[in-house]
Amino acid sequence: MKKTLIATATALITLGTGPAMAADLTLKFGHVGAPGSLFEATVNHFAECANTKLDGKVEVQAFGSSQLGKDKELLQKLKLGQVDFALPSSVMSSVDDVFGIFEMPYIIKDRDHMRRVQAEMMDKFQTAAQDNGYYIVGLAENGFRNITNNVRPINKPEDLKGVKLRTPNGTWRVKMFQNYGANPTPMAFSDVFTALQTGVIDGQENPYAQIASAKFQEVQKYLSITGHVYTPAYILASEKHFSKLPEDVQAGLKDCAAETQDFTYEKAAALEEELLGVIKAAGVEVNEADKDAFIAASKPIYEAFAAEVEGGQEMIDRVLSLGGGS
Repeated sequence: MKKTLIATATALITLGTGPAMAADLTLKFGHVGAPGSLFEATVNHFAECANTKLDGKVEVQAFGSSQLGKDKELLQKLKLGQVDFALPSSVMSSVDDVFGIFEMPYIIKDRDHMRRVQAEMMDKFQTAAQDNGYYIVGLAENGFRNITNNVRPINKPEDLKGVKLRTPNGTWRVKMFQNYGANPTPMAFSDVFTALQTGVIDGQENPYAQIASAKFQEVQKYLSITGHVYTPAYILASEKHFSKLPEDVQAGLKDCAAETQDFTYEKAAALEEELLGVIKAAGVEVNEADKDAFIAASKPIYEAFAAEVEGGQEMIDRVLSLGGGS
């Protein structure tokens, strides 16, 4: 008994020394991804990389499932210094119209195309972020989006007529689905499952990784493979707070963001195949949509972006020009 008590006391003393060995700085990374999501895998990879590379200097702590707030709340908390990193995606189009370029249907062909856009145009996106008080540490992805609903299979845009469809809080996504004839309803991701379950909305649109991890297949009848939008995700910080970090820490975090992008692209490609099987196995009826019909119906949204956003047509032309050879 005495030996057990001594061993227990020793263990407690050992555990108690933990905080003394803690990193100099704790950085909180909040995101909306559910367990098993691409967002969770992305943030965990970034945190593991940073904690290894900057051992003793920083500890990046991950908080998923909207624990630290929904996307818009996380954007506010970044500026207030209450959160150090977030992983917004579509919501960035509400931060600055420049990010609306990724809301244009079918503008990004594949991940290689996205890398070329990043290489050629990142300065433009970084400037837009900094003008609004943010700093893009690196890019990840949300992915290619597809439509699920409980009304009917979606083969052509006209099949969306009257369908109450959840969209992220982004002006251009709403306009796009209005143009297709749907009834788009902006809503925070964390509220979507219950809204689908209770019939408040009929459907939603997301990459497979978000659909499957949020278990939307349990409350949806149809999945239509539209691939209508590719959305990058942004490893985002407050410009003010990030710039105050030691230079070697900033450099290490940027390196980890770049490594995380490579990891995320590989993981996303694997999940696309794996998770479509998961969704089908849940009994969801799957169909390949007529993408040509959707592309033809998308012309007005391109025209609106070109007319309403300064330099919009130039951005469209430049992104499309980088799509060759994909």
